[in-house]
Amino acid sequence: MLPRLDFDLLRTFVAIADSGNLTRAGERLLLSQPTVSLQMKRLEDQLGRKLMERTPRAVRLNADGELLLSYARRILTLSDEAVARLVEPGVKGNVRLGTPEDFATTHLSNVLSRFAQAHPNVALEVTTDLTLNLIDRFQAGEFDLVLIKREPMGPINGMRVWREPLVWAANRDDFFATDATLPLVVSPHPCVYRKRAMQTLDKAGRAWRVAYTSTSLAGAQAAVRAGLGITVLPKDMVPDDFFIIDTPSGAPDLSDTEIALMTASPLSQPAERLADYIVRALETPKL
Repeated sequence: MLPRLDFDLLRTFVAIADSGNLTRAGERLLLSQPTVSLQMKRLEDQLGRKLMERTPRAVRLNADGELLLSYARRILTLSDEAVARLVEPGVKGNVRLGTPEDFATTHLSNVLSRFAQAHPNVALEVTTDLTLNLIDRFQAGEFDLVLIKREPMGPINGMRVWREPLVWAANRDDFFATDATLPLVVSPHPCVYRKRAMQTLDKAGRAWRVAYTSTSLAGAQAAVRAGLGITVLPKDMVPDDFFIIDTPSGAPDLSDTEIALMTASPLSQPAERLADYIVRALETPKL
């Protein structure tokens, strides 16, 4: 018979994948590091598969681990939805969530929809803004939760919930074919992607200029389609009619950024439920 998955072991596995470290996973689950390690070994023994590579400071999922992570998140999300509908039908109140616009429109809408179905008495107030503005407003007490863009394992507080590989995107693929000054389509300052683009080009010794600035994702995409310049986007947010210009074409590597979740203290019960739901529902790409 096929082995049965233990939900507690799956939660431990997801916590390790999210934190990248056995000790941090234990802190999140209120378990000791030896207990986390033992649960991970039990899960691997049950499946007869090694799921991650361990080093003294971190862990990295292998191919089997990445496959299981996708299923584990969905399994736990559905389980939590069922329990919430049966056990917590009376959870109600308002939750104020701040998020970058592009992440909200591409990845968050389905997550929030499923949360609303599980908690129909919770009213969500979602605001989109640039990351640094979101952080300032969060610190001023305007939000219960904020999702922010940051450098990998950056100094800003928060739990990583998403990893974003960045790419150059344009309406044609020859922007790096010559040494001409690159026209950039960017968001206003402050913006993590704007900063990454400029720093990467400066490091590569490539001249650039800001050709178009837009406060909205739709406006920036329209400018790129019109041929006004090249932009930086997460790889899985690039529209189908755009070209991705990669390193073999002469583009300098942009590397990755992260999406992290910051939570106010203390949190209301509805906000705590949403925070937990977001962490479990989002599928973090490779560590």
